[in-house]
Amino acid sequence: MARIIFCVFLLAVSGCASLPPRTLQDLDTSITQAIIIHPANHTQTRLSAWQKQDRRWHRVFCSSAVIGRNGLAAPGQKKEGDGKTPSGLYPLGPAFGYAPAIATGLDYKEIGDLDFWVDDMNSAQYNQWVHGKPQAASYERMKRPDNLYQYGVVIGYNMHPIVRGAGSAIFMHVWRRYNSSTAGCVALSERKLRRILRWLNKQSQPVIILE
Repeated sequence: MARIIFCVFLLAVSGCASLPPRTLQDLDTSITQAIIIHPANHTQTRLSAWQKQDRRWHRVFCSSAVIGRNGLAAPGQKKEGDGKTPSGLYPLGPAFGYAPAIATGLDYKEIGDLDFWVDDMNSAQYNQWVHGKPQAASYERMKRPDNLYQYGVVIGYNMHPIVRGAGSAIFMHVWRRYNSSTAGCVALSERKLRRILRWLNKQSQPVIILE
């Protein structure tokens, strides 16, 4: 009994309550997986994962996570290079990583030495994954020496359409440390991220909600 009480206490203080947030009730009925990011302070957040079954949302698990060094951008206010994570609701996928294949229900792309993501807002390839040398003045190499992209998933921000200058390369990826912010992505431990990747399934049309 003491152990049960302690576990309930941990869920309460972490913000990962088992009751579904009202945000989930407004989602399209075709969406049956959702991740919610709840900022705890400026850069540290609580992540909760939810599965819809028999018309009801159930919390699958929760985790600590970090976001951009300057916190969440207000809706519609995200800008390239501002160090903020965009707020809003976005689709998830594809997954990516360094291995030829990983355990996930999402489409998966293996990262090679010639894979880049363009952050030059003046390039026609802005906010796109490019294989081969980009036609751009600035871009990010996806095969990072620090292994932050060893596992990850694309957050479908600023994709359809792409608005130049509104921000690029927003992912969920491995964190550097539990207290280290990002340039605008969502990051968490490798162990928790791999668990999320195993759970995510493209047939469930998964989304992430940053609020």
